[in-house]
Amino acid sequence: MNILVRTAMVISLSASAVHVPSALALEEGTVEETEKKKPKKITDRRHPDYVRCRSEPIIGSLSRKRRICMTNAQWVAYKRKGSQDSKQFVEDSQPGFMATPN
Repeated sequence: MNILVRTAMVISLSASAVHVPSALALEEGTVEETEKKKPKKITDRRHPDYVRCRSEPIIGSLSRKRRICMTNAQWVAYKRKGSQDSKQFVEDSQPGFMATPN
C-alpha cells in the first residue's frame, strides 16, 4: 500500500514537471512583451515628468537630511503652495481695520 502511494506521488510530480517548462516559456514571452511596452526613460531635465530629488535638513538635527523626490510638475505645485501659504500668513498678520459684527 505504501509503495502504491509513493508511486502515485512520483508519477504526479513527474507529470507536473513536464508541464512546467512550457508554462515558463509562455511567461518568458509575456515578460519580453512587457519590456517592449515600457516607456523610455526621460532624459530631458525640463520635461514635466522628469523626477528630481533634493535633500532637506531635518529641523532639530545637525546631520540628518530627508530626501524628497518629485516630478518637475509636482515641484512647481509644491513651490506655488508654499508661496500662497507664506503670502496668506503675511496678510493675516498685518495690522489693519478689523470689522466687528453689529
